Amino acid sequence: MEIIGLVAEYNPFHNGHTYHINKIKELYPDSLLVLVLNGYFMERGEISLLSKEDKIRIALDNGVDLVIELPALFGTQSADTFANTSIRLLNELKVKKIVFGSEIDDIKKLEDIADKQLNDDSFNDKVKEYLKTGLNYPTALSKAIGIDFEYNPNDLLGISYIKAIKANNYEIEPVCIKRTSEYHDLDSTSDIISASNIRNKFNNNEDIKKYLPIESYKLLKKCDEDELFNLLKYHIVLNNNISNYLDVSEGIDYLLKEQILKSDSLKELIDNVKSKRYTYNKISRMLTHILLGITKEDAKEDLKYMTILGFNKAGKKYLNSIKKDITLPIKKDFDSVQYKLEYNAAFIYDIVMNTSSFDFEKQNKPIFVEK
Repeated sequence: MEIIGLVAEYNPFHNGHTYHINKIKELYPDSLLVLVLNGYFMERGEISLLSKEDKIRIALDNGVDLVIELPALFGTQSADTFANTSIRLLNELKVKKIVFGSEIDDIKKLEDIADKQLNDDSFNDKVKEYLKTGLNYPTALSKAIGIDFEYNPNDLLGISYIKAIKANNYEIEPVCIKRTSEYHDLDSTSDIISASNIRNKFNNNEDIKKYLPIESYKLLKKCDEDELFNLLKYHIVLNNNISNYLDVSEGIDYLLKEQILKSDSLKELIDNVKSKRYTYNKISRMLTHILLGITKEDAKEDLKYMTILGFNKAGKKYLNSIKKDITLPIKKDFDSVQYKLEYNAAFIYDIVMNTSSFDFEKQNKPIFVEK
């Protein structure tokens, strides 16, 4: 039996995700699927349209066998941190392949780029220097390694997965599946479109039923943008030193304090702060860290434990078969930053999305689906 890993945010779970799971099962008929799932707040600073609990149930209902948590502390950070933590969790669970979506669908090309990044000691410094000139992140990457490449979002994550595998000598084979939709396309109306396109249509009150399984569509949540903005304003205005928060660099802390008093919404705040140096995604991630209270000191924390979010019969049987070989604790460390921030994320998610996620976290019980 093949133990296949996948990493997802499911924001929201849509037809492309169904295609991804079905394609894995087509390629590997005798397989068990292990999912590392990001919960409430996403890698790019967005808030999930589906609660963590709903995403777990949807994943298990659609062919995933075992679901593991990607903690908020790591799931809201940059692609490399997001990927390193995800791959480490998959390795703990003895996964032998990770299958991810790719715009280029060329695993050799992605591996070559990953090798160049890993073997160039000055790579990160070069990227930082190019970013300071006002180039966006993909262009800075391209110039830093001298390879002309588009660096679309899924390929970027794929490269980060490959780097994590190689850097840690994990015995995990990376496999890519051609994406059927363009991440940046916000206009397509085919049955499979990107999550960003779906979110854009949903926020504009367009009909999105045909793009998602019905169970996913029915569970979508709307964010209370006013409540979210007021929470952010509270944190930014009353905190004397917001530069302690992760990704808040020197200079932008003063700009945030100035502009939040002149802005009437989150979008307006981001537009007022945005520049060549501070992109929309970078600011969104920064604001998420302020909102959740993730400091630069917190980001030094290592992964303390693994949270099993859910499983079916096959997933439970597999988990029991490898438990003795798992080195990460499965029991939560209630004194850890990881635990505290997960509860912070659930509590704030409840406020802005009107859910009962904090109660779900307190139950501290994996979801079991009889299948």
